[in-house]
Amino acid sequence: MKVIHSVHPDDFKIYQTELIRERFLLENLVQPNRINCVYTHYDRVIAGVAHPVTQPLTLNTYDNLKAEYFLERREIGIINVAGDGEVTADGIVYKLNKLDCLYIGKGVKQVTFSAANVAEPPVFYLLSTPAHKNYPTSLMTINDAEKVNAGGDDTANKRTINKYIHKAGIASCQLVMGLTILHTGSVWNTMPPHVHDRRMEAYFYFDIPAGQKVFHLMGEETQSRHILIDNYNAVISPPWSMHSGAGTSNYSFIWGMGGENLDYTDMDAIKIENIR
Repeated sequence: MKVIHSVHPDDFKIYQTELIRERFLLENLVQPNRINCVYTHYDRVIAGVAHPVTQPLTLNTYDNLKAEYFLERREIGIINVAGDGEVTADGIVYKLNKLDCLYIGKGVKQVTFSAANVAEPPVFYLLSTPAHKNYPTSLMTINDAEKVNAGGDDTANKRTINKYIHKAGIASCQLVMGLTILHTGSVWNTMPPHVHDRRMEAYFYFDIPAGQKVFHLMGEETQSRHILIDNYNAVISPPWSMHSGAGTSNYSFIWGMGGENLDYTDMDAIKIENIR
């Protein structure tokens, strides 16, 4: 499992494109019949993808965790972004269609992923944080997620925010998770930008049309940088870094956090006129 170490904001100011990509971009996550995970030293979050096609996949432990099984001291959020699939947690089967979310709490020993249709396999995005307490496994469909409509056509950021794991949704220790869908003709996400010093954040971009890209903004508000994102790429945003972005087309992304609290609205806004 690849390990990403934390970066000081003063050091980040001198990073060139390749080093930014190396330290923050998670790519090549989606590979047939494999689970690919990355361990980060930002709140010890693990991000990854399970892509079962012709065989079930089991979420095994890693040497990095020094644990008998993956969720011995962790919790995990799973969102399917492709074809229909199933997740089995200690023998109980949960069906996940596209955009459905499953939370699995600390103490579940065996987690497996499988496809409902080999021709249209699922892509399960995984986000895991350390956990001190067990919360029950919970499935939430896209239809049941709390929805917030934000932005507008005039600012090219009309979007629907779907909340799954948060203070008023699925209960967790510290994991917060949901996804945002940009409407046709809109390209800006999370605009104006914000930071939250109490939580890191990871973005997983999907449904980016072929040949299109997303410009993901990073850095302090007066020291902005960008990184170009392809479909099924994830990016780590440190607590000191703003996160926002614009695509060459509309797209969707999963946002997920670990840290001090579960309040979705805990953020420090950045004024657009202050961005440099």
